[in-house]
Amino acid sequence: MSFRFAAPLRRVLSAALAVASITAAPAFAATQHDSLVQPQHVTVDPSLPKAQRDAQILAARRYDTFWSTGDEALARAALEPGFMDRTLPPGRAQGIEGPLAASKFVRGAVPDLQAEIEQMVVAGDRVVVHLRFHGHFTGQFKGVQGQGQAIDFIATDIYRVANGQIAENWHLEDNLTFLQQLGVVAK
Repeated sequence: MSFRFAAPLRRVLSAALAVASITAAPAFAATQHDSLVQPQHVTVDPSLPKAQRDAQILAARRYDTFWSTGDEALARAALEPGFMDRTLPPGRAQGIEGPLAASKFVRGAVPDLQAEIEQMVVAGDRVVVHLRFHGHFTGQFKGVQGQGQAIDFIATDIYRVANGQIAENWHLEDNLTFLQQLGVVAK
């Protein structure tokens, strides 16, 4: 863990210990955003100003809905123009183009891919989301044709939000489970 990231993470984790929980139907769900993926559980640092909290939650919901739908306009609205992927996989472009290409690649294998936000923690300038992805492998993945296999795997992301957009992302996906469900890696 780099020193630059360690101090903000400690602040976020400390704030997260003193958070207030909101039920699965949070009050921040404005009607114009009803089509966005809804978190099942949200925990929010009560010291955050309402406008900051709402902007951070909206950016996260837009980005997570992009993963659920493939709608590039949502990714562009959620991500700051100078967006940085801090856990960039080999071969993926840095910046907004990276997630756009990754979404197209995964949707080529799992066209009905859906993302659910199982948990969201909002503290400081960070939003942590625990996602569950599901769908069916009916497309192609690296030359392998899907046979309709069920896909169900998790991911966790840490977003740093600035001015209502995600500036940085640290993420970890359960790629082993995903590849095993595709049948391209042995169980």
